[in-house]
Amino acid sequence: MDELNGRILGLQILLTGVIARLAGEERDPVGFLTSFRDEIRAVTNGIRITGATDERVVRATALHAIDELFSLMKPPSQD
Repeated sequence: MDELNGRILGLQILLTGVIARLAGEERDPVGFLTSFRDEIRAVTNGIRITGATDERVVRATALHAIDELFSLMKPPSQD
């Protein structure tokens, strides 16, 4: 389990770096980050999660992870 957690953490760091790099190349980096984060949250809210006993817990965990990835770049929107 520790190896899996380490790999997930590594993927989160890599993804955060890629997003930050893309944002740095935009004219409006904060606008890019806000738009990108909102799109990812919308997708997460709209997908069907099967195989879990409680879909809400899985979705809440995923949304928390998304907010965590973007928290160092910009605070989450209040929607």
